Amino acid sequence: MPHQTQVDSQVDTFLNENFLLSNETARELYHNYAADLPIIDYHCHLPPDEIASDKQFSNITSVWLNGDHYKWRAMRTNGISEKFITGSASDEEKFQKWAETVPYTMRNPLYHWTHLELKRYFGVDELLDGNSAKAIYDHCSTLLNSPDYSVRSLLGMMKVEIVCTTDDPLDDLSEHAAIKEDNCPVMVIPAFRPDKAILIQADIFPDYIRKLSDLTNVDTESFAGLVAALAKRAEYFHNRGCRLADHGLEQIYAADYSEADLDAILKRRLSGEKLFDGEALLFQSAVLFELGRLYHSLGWTQQYHLGALRNNNRRMLAELGPDTGFDSIGDFSQARSLSRFLNNLDANDQLAKTILYNLNPRDNEVMATMIGNYNDGTVAGKMQFGSAWWFLDQLDGMEKQMNALSNMGLLSRFVGMLTDSRSFLSFPRHEYFRRLLCDMFGRDVENGLLPNDTAWIGKIISDISYYNAKNYFGFGEQS
Repeated sequence: MPHQTQVDSQVDTFLNENFLLSNETARELYHNYAADLPIIDYHCHLPPDEIASDKQFSNITSVWLNGDHYKWRAMRTNGISEKFITGSASDEEKFQKWAETVPYTMRNPLYHWTHLELKRYFGVDELLDGNSAKAIYDHCSTLLNSPDYSVRSLLGMMKVEIVCTTDDPLDDLSEHAAIKEDNCPVMVIPAFRPDKAILIQADIFPDYIRKLSDLTNVDTESFAGLVAALAKRAEYFHNRGCRLADHGLEQIYAADYSEADLDAILKRRLSGEKLFDGEALLFQSAVLFELGRLYHSLGWTQQYHLGALRNNNRRMLAELGPDTGFDSIGDFSQARSLSRFLNNLDANDQLAKTILYNLNPRDNEVMATMIGNYNDGTVAGKMQFGSAWWFLDQLDGMEKQMNALSNMGLLSRFVGMLTDSRSFLSFPRHEYFRRLLCDMFGRDVENGLLPNDTAWIGKIISDISYYNAKNYFGFGEQS
């Protein structure tokens, strides 16, 4: 990899071993208690088929730019034509346009992530820009074509120990079985994501429910039948190692309903009739509640990612489809329905371990106080305010989330970071989080807000970085 002395010195100035560590205590905490720990990534969107096949990527664009809507949004904002984002341009041309955009991303987390990933995986010590793009593209692509840069090797470089993918209830999980049979050094665990069976107004809902019926041999034209079919798929997942469920919803649904209403609503929707006002809310409330009871019976952890306003740009949705960079933070009301949902489960002692993620930073304190209502002493940190995610997955967002949790609960019991990513190059985000965590504690020590007890604080750092998640999810207990 060619070097330029001036550029190298610029990289070393900000991306050195003490990056983000603003004081001596923070440096001691990070290097002695966090840096070398393995990674448990308990929520991501990595494709399990690519882990099963130990995929070899042909170039840096195919592993780094394809599917990355964070980068796509930045490129569009920088005036880059869609041809060079999701269009017909060659992979090298797309990389060139991304490289030309990178200098304009300063103070966006993409600037840090970009250079951390290039340095950690490929040893790149140059700043990425239009001038360095060709050399960096060739260097990284050459490495990616070597056996040491297959998917499993990329995971190994970052000491990834456990990955939880996100899987539809209809999935046969054959890739997960293949990964396990192949003695993959990384434990890859499925997670149950039943959103398509909940969101009754979606165009795909009727066809999806029929496929669920066909797969399970259960009549899903009644609400009881639908719940039975979902339970059958959950049992299938459980027998293949699943211990988590996840949901991506605007908000929690928790309206009162009767089973007679639900049967009528479901039958009309399956026959193609239009639902009356409020009926979708009743149905969605019922499915969420029954799933919550199911997760408790299985001993799973339930996760709720709340607050995204998706597919805002209808023209681009029609052109490119969902998950292409046109989502934003929503301003949905969260507290009352969330409390009602959790209380309905807790009333009969059927509330599973729960992680709540919010996308609107105004709700940080709402979530941080809500979890305290249902921590019952049975499990340390049973209720979790989840890591800052998506648009909040940056220094300011992560610090605000951890400050809210510190003030309203116990940061020391936090299960820590996840990538929520589709990229095999995203794991330096765990390093990014750990450095920030150590810097926050280090600042408090040096400002006299905490005692200079590095052994105890170091234990807390290690727990948040790794051990809390290991113990909370019980991954080591699986066969």
